[in-house]
Amino acid sequence: MIESASNLWLRQWLLYSLKLQLSEQRLWNEQLMRLSQLQPSQALIICISGAQGSGKSSLAAALQQRWAALGVQTDIVSLDDYYLEPAQRQNQAQLWHPLFAERGVPGTHDTSQLLTQLQGFKRGEPQSWRRYDKGLDRIGHTKPATTARLLILEGWCVGLQAQQDSDLVHSINLLEQQHDPDAVWRHQVNQQLKGDYQLIWQQSDKLIWLNAPDWQAVCRWRAWQEQPLQQRGQGKSPAELEHFMLYFERLTQESWRQLPQGADFILQLDQEHKLVSLTPDE
Repeated sequence: MIESASNLWLRQWLLYSLKLQLSEQRLWNEQLMRLSQLQPSQALIICISGAQGSGKSSLAAALQQRWAALGVQTDIVSLDDYYLEPAQRQNQAQLWHPLFAERGVPGTHDTSQLLTQLQGFKRGEPQSWRRYDKGLDRIGHTKPATTARLLILEGWCVGLQAQQDSDLVHSINLLEQQHDPDAVWRHQVNQQLKGDYQLIWQQSDKLIWLNAPDWQAVCRWRAWQEQPLQQRGQGKSPAELEHFMLYFERLTQESWRQLPQGADFILQLDQEHKLVSLTPDE
């Protein structure tokens, strides 16, 4: 299949941008300067996927800042910004399973709103992306619409396909053993992932995956991420955070099976949260 001019541009744009995240090289900066003069007129969406605490938001912000310096404007939106509020999640909990009261997994986002806005963005319509206040667990402010033609969508399960039903039979952690012994919750999460989430992923033009080394590292990094909230008296306690992470374990483990083949670019992280390699790198 012949790659479109816009996708070829985006692949090169991301290649040199991600190389610069690993090491500053004059040649790569020069290539980006050249490409910045050739930006396609159509709107393009870049997805960043990665486990909790892997650095998705930081990478998105770093890319946005680098590109702005080259005159290329970028919007950023997080899947987390489209969480359902507590009352809405409680409705899901009553309808489907009590575990849906906790935000995070597929089924706890306003996918209809996000999909509508992504489709509008692809048509060239400026969007006011919303923000979610995690500390207060409610929808926060909305960012003013811009004329950006690049959008970064980041999220912990972005790009994942639903699991096979046979993969859902056995519980993988204490949360599933104690609160979902009949696999009702995980089947419903899987069913949700098959729906609007796939339509959202299909809006993506390129997928970057931040590949964490293992589950233990993910839990450690997520604890680091919680510290600012804890200092403001809003965060989860260590015990609460340990329990909270169990909601994400199944699909995070699944990402290590799916995304090595599904991602366009893979940034490998080491145990200390440092970017160590890019695949492909040319």
